[in-house]
Amino acid sequence: MSVLWTDKTVVQATGGEAVGTWEASGISIDTRTLQAGDLFIPLKDVRDGHEFIPMAFENGAAAVISERHIEDVPAVIVKSAQQALEDMARSKSDLAQRVAITGSVGKTSVKEMVAHICRAAGKTHASIKSYNNHWGVPYTLAGMPIDTEYGIFEMGMNHAGELAYLSQIVQPDIAAITKIAPAHLANFESIREIAQAKAEVFRGLTPQGLAIVPDDSGYEDAFKEELAGSYVTIKLLKFGSQKGSHGRIVSAVNSPNGSQVELNILGKTVEFELPMVGAHWVENATCALLISSTLGIVIDVAVNALKTMGKISGRGESHAVTIRRKKIILIDEAYNANPESMRAAIAALGLHDGRKVAVLGDMLELGKTEKKLHAHLKSHLENHNIDLVVTCGPLMKALHDELPENINGGWFENSEDCAAKLIPMLKSNDTVMIKGSNASGMSKLVTAFKNNKKTRK
Repeated sequence: MSVLWTDKTVVQATGGEAVGTWEASGISIDTRTLQAGDLFIPLKDVRDGHEFIPMAFENGAAAVISERHIEDVPAVIVKSAQQALEDMARSKSDLAQRVAITGSVGKTSVKEMVAHICRAAGKTHASIKSYNNHWGVPYTLAGMPIDTEYGIFEMGMNHAGELAYLSQIVQPDIAAITKIAPAHLANFESIREIAQAKAEVFRGLTPQGLAIVPDDSGYEDAFKEELAGSYVTIKLLKFGSQKGSHGRIVSAVNSPNGSQVELNILGKTVEFELPMVGAHWVENATCALLISSTLGIVIDVAVNALKTMGKISGRGESHAVTIRRKKIILIDEAYNANPESMRAAIAALGLHDGRKVAVLGDMLELGKTEKKLHAHLKSHLENHNIDLVVTCGPLMKALHDELPENINGGWFENSEDCAAKLIPMLKSNDTVMIKGSNASGMSKLVTAFKNNKKTRK
């Protein structure tokens, strides 16, 4: 068993009080996924994690962090379990080469791409799923083994100030912003405010760190403002299609099976077939290759890794399914949505042959302009020759009301109603793309299609 934490190292990191002598091979914040030998950290959310301490030991926990005095079990007693997790993370902020990735769209996809590349080059530790918030980021860092070579951290935010805090915990060597777009507008007055909040990811950069940003954001001044003053030693790199960018898309031919691309990364030109569909994936790959190159990974190693990378669940993963003897291609884009990612998914759907069906759920947290942003998708759907548009959820009613009759497949209040009525509309050889914000229930609709069953939201 490789040792990740001991009673002594946790006390050193947190200032807590040890109960017993112990060693842990991992950490866990969820007894349902806890592995034997893990250190259980009981965070407070809807329920207090301390309620699950007995279950943690039943499942084989080596020890627990606890805010309550406990006896006769291995533990470290602290004032705050959340603070202890953050302190444990900070104690590892000098290990490995660390990369922080954020953005309005694309952050999970780029994180997965960079992690996939890094695994081909050395021992890599990366955020799982979308563990990108106030507990997910320190959890990822606190769980990083001492011999890790590359640490890849996804960082998300809903409010100003969050990314600065997370970045200062990780202290990344490289911090990248994938894209600036209208997301979480319910908490911001403008997209510029979003850009300023995203730029906080640079706040924790090491003194000789690198900042990577898109070349077409329109907010480079906000990025440079964040990097000013004491951050003058940090170099700003750009990626995109503009001449002079450090990671540049020279050409890209998109098809239903992927994209044939020519990219120039730090002066080196590469050509290859990217197995992901859509222009947004080409941008993601360019960002990922720029990050990996600045980490010192040979470009050929990185490209070969991308060529073998599989699709990411909920982000364009396709499935061949048969529903009532109709063979269709199902594209699962149901993990999340905002106007930018919705337009990208629609454009990718438009690349397919045959009848193209878009099943769209609500885009949430868009603030005062939410209905207008939904309605504005109409022109994009028409421009990409989408044949049938089915809308689901109260906000998507605004788009439904704007759609011309020839492509309007109807509006449904929830995913259960949509599943029941959508299947009869489909024809053999249709390509069906399902997308919406995570809370809109569209992922349940994807599951219903895979199982050919109705689902409840």
